[in-house]
Amino acid sequence: MVYKKSKKRTLETGLGVTSRPREQAGPKRLLEISRGHWTIKIRCHQVSDWNFDEERSRIRTGHGSEYVSRIRRFAVGILHHFPDGKTSITQRMAQLHRNIRPVFDYPRMTRNSLANAQA
Repeated sequence: MVYKKSKKRTLETGLGVTSRPREQAGPKRLLEISRGHWTIKIRCHQVSDWNFDEERSRIRTGHGSEYVSRIRRFAVGILHHFPDGKTSITQRMAQLHRNIRPVFDYPRMTRNSLANAQA
């Protein structure tokens, strides 16, 4: 690791325990597994936390927090399928905040969107 301010370099050693046999637990394979885990974590949890500020949610009783979290994940899932691949989820949410029409057109929820789909 290199620290930005002091430019000091340090060496860190990480140890881990796995149930995989030696043939399946090489350094490259374990790194792939770890990166795959963090990719999923970032895609699912960090996006929701960043855009909806889930960490500060005050919903605590019953199943409310679970339901709200599922609605938020559903919204993020829909936003991932909008055609523009250059725009982040945060940017898309800001665009939809100003113009919600695409929200209803994407799942074809209005008569106008159904007419446009058939034309």
